[in-house]
Amino acid sequence: MPKHGKKYLTAREKLNPGQYYTPQEAVDLVKQTSTTNFDATVEVHMRMGLDPRQADQQVRDVVVLPHGLGKTVRVLVFAQGEGVQYAEQGGADYIADTDEWIKKIQDGWFDFDVAIATPDMMGKAGRLGRVLGPRGLMPNPKAGTVVQPSDLPRVIQESKAGRVEFRLDKTANLHVPIGKVSFDADKLYENLAALMEAIKKARPSAAKGSYIRRVTVTSTMGPGIRVDANLAQSMENRE
Repeated sequence: MPKHGKKYLTAREKLNPGQYYTPQEAVDLVKQTSTTNFDATVEVHMRMGLDPRQADQQVRDVVVLPHGLGKTVRVLVFAQGEGVQYAEQGGADYIADTDEWIKKIQDGWFDFDVAIATPDMMGKAGRLGRVLGPRGLMPNPKAGTVVQPSDLPRVIQESKAGRVEFRLDKTANLHVPIGKVSFDADKLYENLAALMEAIKKARPSAAKGSYIRRVTVTSTMGPGIRVDANLAQSMENRE
């Protein structure tokens, strides 16, 4: 069994064993139980009632968090022609419009957080599937990161503002950041509410029985706070 440090154990003492908290209580507690000296990320982990082996039970979508993630997001865009101008208008940090960029990434350059591509560049971007895919950086139409040139400014700005992708993993779980510990509790609540609404809308038609089985909120290196799944699914945004 892994041993936890004193800070973690002290933080865990603030939680009642076996209790399921309301969403508001959870975001209040996640701020109180953060154990790091830096501004930790607040994460939501969900156990889904889905079979990830079935193609018709996949969950993959995006949500724009109303209060963002509290970090600078670096955006790389694969574009050419008029797409370069639209990418510049949208404020892209990097524009990969030549084969030199493809080689640079193949050689191990990954100083970006989001990759977006226009359809006419997917032939070149597709050559990077083996290096971008495992990092979750490969542009994909289902994630809304393969778009027409005229849509680039909107998608770039959404990415910088707090556009987050969520995707069912092989163990039927979702892992999604919703902000920083330094956020006001109300902002964390509203980000969580936006995420829950997006996940409900993304429910596959083949899903049967309990869709969201368990919800846990935690901070980086902090204890997990169990949330009442029924209350989490009935959250309303306060904005």
